[in-house]
Amino acid sequence: MPRLSRLAALLLAAPAFAVALPAQEPSPIPGFSATGSARQHAIEAGIVPRLDNERTERHFRYLTEEPHPPGSERNYELALYHRDRFVEYGLEDVTLHRYDVLLPLPREVSVTMLEPREYRPTLREDGYAEDKDSFAAEVGPTYMSMSGSGDVTGQLVYAHSGNPADYDWLEAQGIDLRGKIALVRYSVPYSYRGFKAWEAERRGLAAMLIYSDPQEDGYRKGEVFPDGPWGPESHIQRGAISYDFIVPGDPLTPGWASVEGARRIPASEARTIPKIPAVPMSWRDAKPLLEALDGPVAPWAWQGGLPITYRVGPGPAKLRVVVDMDEETRPIWVVTGRVRGSDRPDQTVVLGNHRDAWVYGGVDPSSGSATLIETARVLGELARAGHRPRRSVVLASWDAEEVHLTGSTEWGEEFANELGAGAVAYLNVDSSTSGSEFAVSAVASLNPTIEAMTADVIDPNTRLPLRDVWRRANERASAAPDARMVENRLGSGSDYTVFLNFLGIPIVDMIFDGPYGVYHSQYDSYYWVSRFGDPGFRYMTAMVEVWLRLALRLANAEALPYDFAGYAELVAGFVDELEALPGATRLDLATTRAALSRLRENAQRATAALERAVERGPVSAELDRELIALERAFLLEEGIPDRPWFKHALYAPRYTYAAMSLPGVTEAVERGDAELARDQLRLLVERLEAVATGLERIAAGAGAQP
Repeated sequence: MPRLSRLAALLLAAPAFAVALPAQEPSPIPGFSATGSARQHAIEAGIVPRLDNERTERHFRYLTEEPHPPGSERNYELALYHRDRFVEYGLEDVTLHRYDVLLPLPREVSVTMLEPREYRPTLREDGYAEDKDSFAAEVGPTYMSMSGSGDVTGQLVYAHSGNPADYDWLEAQGIDLRGKIALVRYSVPYSYRGFKAWEAERRGLAAMLIYSDPQEDGYRKGEVFPDGPWGPESHIQRGAISYDFIVPGDPLTPGWASVEGARRIPASEARTIPKIPAVPMSWRDAKPLLEALDGPVAPWAWQGGLPITYRVGPGPAKLRVVVDMDEETRPIWVVTGRVRGSDRPDQTVVLGNHRDAWVYGGVDPSSGSATLIETARVLGELARAGHRPRRSVVLASWDAEEVHLTGSTEWGEEFANELGAGAVAYLNVDSSTSGSEFAVSAVASLNPTIEAMTADVIDPNTRLPLRDVWRRANERASAAPDARMVENRLGSGSDYTVFLNFLGIPIVDMIFDGPYGVYHSQYDSYYWVSRFGDPGFRYMTAMVEVWLRLALRLANAEALPYDFAGYAELVAGFVDELEALPGATRLDLATTRAALSRLRENAQRATAALERAVERGPVSAELDRELIALERAFLLEEGIPDRPWFKHALYAPRYTYAAMSLPGVTEAVERGDAELARDQLRLLVERLEAVATGLERIAAGAGAQP
């Protein structure tokens, strides 16, 4: 029997008006009156009895039965599975969106060491008796998506993480990098593999190999698969190397949707297509290559987890690398469905997860996909029970996230006008669980709503409020009792990118996290998740509750609960960090701080006025529209220099995917371009002033409401 099934049956059998209010005084919810909070708590009381771990597991088992990379027939079948479940569960306007995008697949991938002895890495992963799926994967050649094609021969160099400072050190040793083949490793802190390719290409290297060192995700961390969560000796982290930190989405339609009849630029003009051949491999495959290197001993920080002395070369190892990609355009499929709002249907809360996986995608993304499907079921049941949300809730299954963040970007570009006018927030769950530790990244304006929501969710392990468990874990990790619980520094690497950076929509990105050493390998499977990541599928199911509570609070709020005072506090910290950068001394930040002070004061007045308006009720749709427009006011019309697709004045990713605050100004300062930095600072101040003025108008409008 599903858990709490008796209570679920009682609630499902009861008419909508029979949902009882909580006996205790309900906690206040941002954006709601006292009465509205009680009503919202009563609606949310219908979520937990409907949760069902067994259903979640059934969806998850089906999703992970076969490999389903982007462009595959199986991934299309799973698109139809999402569509059919959305229809079955009562979602409306269920649509299968097709986009034709550049999605090359490999014809041949090989690496051969020619000197000092012949050796050919397998580029394959082993099977284990404990996990039947580890024998069954028909995944073809192991490859890097968007790798350049080529047949190159050259001496090998070990370049640590493949970051600029690593190559600077090699060059300082007198090593000529041109024409060499670089062996680099995935690293902590993370550096996006596409940035590694960008830097290798810029330095004139002929090819790049990326391996997973056991120091980062293998036996140096603990027990390895199949006995533990960390990567075994043959695990391979696949991935894309597209330069989507320049422009995400289809490289041939940069900034517009790749729909039928769309204009497409030649591949030779696309800024995001790498030219360098790149191949992923396991540490077992890489170890003989490292052992064949001579030359200087690598710095201490470059020494990894293997029982060898890491040297940098060049040579005497000489390699031949062959990569042949087919350069084809292929269809991808985005599935959307909605529950239309009862009062303000043109305003939407969007929930999304990508469906495509490198192999089985146990954690990434199928844990999130199973959660999305169960979220659709519970949302549909609530609507049929009479709890249709005031604003529309849209659910989306993205495709080809693993290559250019493609499906979400194309959909966001296609529906940019509608989303720009009415999207309240985008709530992303890339992977719902690899453990039990809750982690959230979001824009600062949603912090209070997120934290309040977690007070009403019970953690499956401890049976304590999730907010308490989350806070304690956060304090242990930061050693600071007042540490910010929500991460407000936002980079890239997932489907929220188009919503935040291109459309100016507030975003939330959530996961239950844990030790996870099989990322993008065939061991990220049903077995791994059921044994290590989420035994019993409790956290995968708990994410349904988290996702729905947050979505329904935003969808049902009497006034949209954006906290612009929190924005002002965050940006003030960003400005302090900017001021501390070398090269920022020539910037006059007085005007910026004055604009922030005005923003903070007007935010406090607007918040107070909105709280009074909510208690008087009802809050007009016009005030909602003005609040939505305020979030869009952070967008720079021309985008940031050299990367105009990225338009948000406060947030952008670095090329590594790491977060960059105040990106237009920061990049200019880091380049040493004082004139550009001053110009970008002026544009930033204009955006802050625009938000402050809008808040002033909202304070007056809310105060004047009847």
